[in-house]
Amino acid sequence: MRLLGLLRAVQEHGGSGAGPDLQGMLMHHLADGKEVEFTFLGHGFTLDFSRWQVPPIHLGPLTVDLSPTKHVFFAVLSALVLLAVFIPIGRAMQSKYRDAAPSGFANAMEAMVVFFRDEVVRRTIGHGADAYTPYILSLFFFVLTMNLFGLVPWGASATGNLSVTGALALVSFVVVEVSGMITLGWKGYARTIFYTPPGLHPIAAGIMLLILTPVEFLSKLTKPFALMIRLFANMTAGHTLVLSLLGMIFMFANLVVGRWAIAGASLGMVCAFMILEVFVAFLQAYIFAMLTAVFIGLIRHAH
Repeated sequence: MRLLGLLRAVQEHGGSGAGPDLQGMLMHHLADGKEVEFTFLGHGFTLDFSRWQVPPIHLGPLTVDLSPTKHVFFAVLSALVLLAVFIPIGRAMQSKYRDAAPSGFANAMEAMVVFFRDEVVRRTIGHGADAYTPYILSLFFFVLTMNLFGLVPWGASATGNLSVTGALALVSFVVVEVSGMITLGWKGYARTIFYTPPGLHPIAAGIMLLILTPVEFLSKLTKPFALMIRLFANMTAGHTLVLSLLGMIFMFANLVVGRWAIAGASLGMVCAFMILEVFVAFLQAYIFAMLTAVFIGLIRHAH
């Protein structure tokens, strides 16, 4: 279904004489927008968010626009899906499975939660790690759901938007730094920026402070920046590759010989990459959650 939708989208962006507009098709599917289109068997409807625009908020040189968009819609939809899935599971754990092992889907979710708690959170954060398990799990499932929505018919991946990945990285940055302040205290936290090894001569200590302080400060900013760019780049690159391979079918549609071979090869590669995209969706969600846990563990054990 996803491939049929993409093929139709490529064909709709084709020109009658100049060939398919692959650039327009790519931007239409990858970029954010004010509309979400749903079509099935030639029938469909469009959610037009331009009717529900919110006046932008001006914060000095910054302008914050809270108007709904396509990626905002799928981010909110991802959150609603997670609530619809995990609230019944949580209630079942408290009542039906309180004194017995869960079964079915609840058992699978429990196994995943226990795996993250034991193999990711506790191993990377150490003492007091269980308090961070809900946040790390929320990150993983939220990012995973947004990634997977980019692989369903008429869907879009909100994690292919720098604003979304930047917001996730900013929240993780705040959690990491506040965790360091609480665990180390103000003096201990300050040493993660203004650090000199003990026993140095005052002149050598001053030189090291002058050199290392900007480096340590920038290292705090590069961590959330890396989280933001890694997730955005991987999700965007995968969708771009799939759409580009599909576009080859229409680019070579006028060939007299070999067009069916090119179309078959293109579809075969797209099917393989779609399977790979499912793996990448899980992998990138896992990496985002794991690195957040690693950063929390690093600052809590700054010594």
